[in-house]
Parts: sequence; C-alpha cells; structure tokens
Amino acid sequence: MALYLDLNATQSVPVANLNRDDLGSPKTVRYGNADRIRVSSQSWKRVIRHGIETELGEKAVRTRLIPTKVRDTLHQREGWPLDLAEFAGQQVITCLARKGITLDKNGRSSVLFFLPEQGLQELTALCLEHRQALEDNLGKKKPAATLPPEQVETILKSRTASISLLGRMLADLPGANVDGAVQVAHPFTTHAAEPQRDYFTAVDDWLGEAESGSGHLNTAEFSAGVFYRFATVNIDDLLANLDGDRKTARTLLAAFAEHFLMSLPQAKKNSTAPHTIPDLAYLAVRTQRPLSLAAAFETPVRDAGGGFAANTRAALAAYAADINRLTGERHRPFHGHAAVSDNSDLTSLGPAHASFYDLIDAAVNAALPADEDQQ
Repeated sequence: MALYLDLNATQSVPVANLNRDDLGSPKTVRYGNADRIRVSSQSWKRVIRHGIETELGEKAVRTRLIPTKVRDTLHQREGWPLDLAEFAGQQVITCLARKGITLDKNGRSSVLFFLPEQGLQELTALCLEHRQALEDNLGKKKPAATLPPEQVETILKSRTASISLLGRMLADLPGANVDGAVQVAHPFTTHAAEPQRDYFTAVDDWLGEAESGSGHLNTAEFSAGVFYRFATVNIDDLLANLDGDRKTARTLLAAFAEHFLMSLPQAKKNSTAPHTIPDLAYLAVRTQRPLSLAAAFETPVRDAGGGFAANTRAALAAYAADINRLTGERHRPFHGHAAVSDNSDLTSLGPAHASFYDLIDAAVNAALPADEDQQ
C-alpha cells in the first residue's frame, strides 16, 4: 500500500518579487481564464532544501567547480605548488572521461554535480593519498592514471538525507541518480493578479544645494496576492532511498513539512521584506495517491470587501468538502489543519490544531508511528 503526505497552504504575500522571469518581472500563469502571479517550484524548493540542510547540519552543493575547489584547497590549505594543485583538480574530472564527463575550456566539469559538502574533503584526501602519481604525471601530454576512478565515483555518488528526500539527477554516473520522494507544485495566486510597476529614484548625497534631480532612476516590477501552495511526499520512496531507516524518515518528514510552511524565496528581500507565513495549513496522509486541491481556485477567488485571504480559506474548505464526498473519505487515514482565527467553517479540513508544529507531529505520527521505530 502506497503512502503519501500531502501538504497544502494558503499564504498572503504583500509587495514582493519572489521569483523573476528573464526580464525581471514576476512570473505568471493563466488559469481559469484569469492571469495569476506564479512562483516556480524550483525556487521555493531550493530555499526549503537549504533550510533542511541547515537544520540537519549536512550541506550539499550543486556545482561544476569541483576542479577549482580541489585546486584551491590543495594550494591554500595543504601548501601544494599551484601547478600541481591545478593538475590534481583536473584529474578528479578527467579520470571519469570514459563516462563522457570532461572539462570545458574554463576548467569546469561538463555536468552539474550535486554532492555532500564533505565530498570535497574526501576528494582532497584522495589527491593527498595519490600525490606521488600526480607529481610523476604532471606536465605529460598523455598522463597515466593518477586517481582511481572507482573511488572518485563513489565519492560523487554519496548522498545526504536531503538528497534522499529531494533527489538528484546525474545520468552520466550510473547509480548516482536518486529519484526524489518529494513533488512540489508551482504556487499561484488564488485570485486574478498581475505585475505592477514601481518607479524609484536614488538620491546623490553629494549634489550641491542648488542642484536638483536624482543620481539614478528606474522602474521595477512587483506583485502581491494570496498564494495556494502544494507539495507531496511519497513516504515509500523516501524509505527506499533511506534503506528503510524509519527514524531518519520521520525526521525528514517533519523537517520538510516545517520548512515547506515557514520558508520563503529570498529574491528582492532587502527591498520588500515580505516575511509572512501561511494563514492556513492543511496536511493529509493518503494511501492511494496524492491529491492537490488547486482546482479549488480554477474559478478565481473574488474580493467580498475584506480582501482575498478569508475567501481563499473558505474556497479551499468548500472544495475539500466536495472532494471528501466524491472520494467517500477513503484512503485518507489522517487529515487536519491549523489556521488563523476567523469565522470560516474549516471542518472539512479535519481536526483543528493549535500550531503548525502540533499539526506536523500528528501527521508524521499518523504516517510513521514512532513506536514502530523500535520494532
């Protein structure tokens, strides 16, 4: 039997530009014959990942700069001559040539790696272990093998808990791919919304008293609105990625749920500071398939004289009631919500919890009971 944790949230975001397109404008989508503001799932997933990694104390990095980092570590920390350190960094990648992984003209790897931060230390240690072979082949047009490719591959295939949760795509190294257990939808405004323009100036502080005007002027775009957000975790896939480690799976489920609710993309934060949190969180454990409630907003929410947030919560609850009727409330061993106080009838979203953390604990315990960790 499959097992999923669905996470739904509604969140009011004031003046912001959380995620820009190639022209610097807020991203948009047309849904229900209305233009909406959209945030890409990749943008929100990145800040969630960073939050989880910080909490767990195990960072992972996406990079093509492994040769440069190995070179700098060997030269600056280990005192290697620069030419030898650079050759060693290059060999970390060129030893994988049979896999089709090469260096470009800037000395960067031809593929984007995603590996634990400690992988850099392990690659550096491998170079230290094989320093003699590196010295013997320095300057040769066709250097012999200097680093064991199998050991390099093993390091590059290593993973953190967040990689097990969110996945890794690295087709060039067989066995390095990790199918993520998480799916994250693109958040979008529950109502019609479009980018707005801000005309701004910067004053030149050294202009004379008789001089007027600004030192700089320009326009920027921003948006505001109430977003619907959805993600789901395939708990079976997560357990498979963790080799059945239920305790770590519980930790990751709770961490993902917390950072899903509490994170916010950081673009333009210094000039907008849009640091809100969701006003409604709805979590459900399902045993058949994930179930997004995004269709609750195919008809755009309308302002009834008090903004969109309360009407968004009401629309979500009304749609959930219809879904509960259609599905007979089967294949859903748990659901519950936490929300700001108002007059909305949220009974269709399951029992109310006082805080996000109470809700998360209840959902995780329903999905992966703690007492089973000891069995």
